[in-house]
Amino acid sequence: MAQGAGQHENRQGRLVALVIAGAMLLWIVVQWLGPKLGLAGRFAILIDLAVLAAFIWAMVVSLRMWRHRQKQGK
Repeated sequence: MAQGAGQHENRQGRLVALVIAGAMLLWIVVQWLGPKLGLAGRFAILIDLAVLAAFIWAMVVSLRMWRHRQKQGK
C-alpha cells in the first residue's frame, strides 16, 4: 500500500512539473507569436490569466503533496 501511495505521489509530482513547463512554454510562444500574427492584446491577457491559473493549480497541488509528506513523517 505504501508503494502505491509513493507511485501516486511521484505521478502527481511529474504532472505538476509538466503543467509548469507546459504553461511557461505556451506563454513564451504566445508572447513571441502574438505580435507577429497581429493578435489583439486581449488574447495575450487571456493567455496570461490561463498560465496564472495553471501556476496556482500547481502551487496548490505542490502544497498538498508537501503537507501529506509532513503528515506521513517522511
